[in-house]
Amino acid sequence: MLNEKEILELIDEAIIARESAYAKFSNFKVGAVLIDDRANHYSGCNVENSSYGLSMCGERNAIFHAVSKGMKKIKVIAIVGDTEGPLSPCGACRQVINEFSTEDTIVIMANMKKEYKVVKFIDLFPYGFRL
Repeated sequence: MLNEKEILELIDEAIIARESAYAKFSNFKVGAVLIDDRANHYSGCNVENSSYGLSMCGERNAIFHAVSKGMKKIKVIAIVGDTEGPLSPCGACRQVINEFSTEDTIVIMANMKKEYKVVKFIDLFPYGFRL
């Protein structure tokens, strides 16, 4: 399990990733960072489009970035947005995280005030679909 210093460092990385978000329609910026099973860090942010269905969440952008570099499994993923409480990943992101998770994958949900909640991914998405 991560200690508080490590959690806050990941939240800071996600906040930095959030700065690059392209959210001109919703003005809701999200940053994400993940650590893979080889201790590599990958970040992502949400990118919106005027054809809303073509927009992409920060979590999935971080995952797709990591996969393009050879990532196979997510050890930890941290997500940050400007919300009242910690930001939880949407259903689509949960399904994509599920594809690369293990029984030990950790999700850090946080907001800009650095309020956070740490959960095992399996507890967040207990009956995820896999082929």
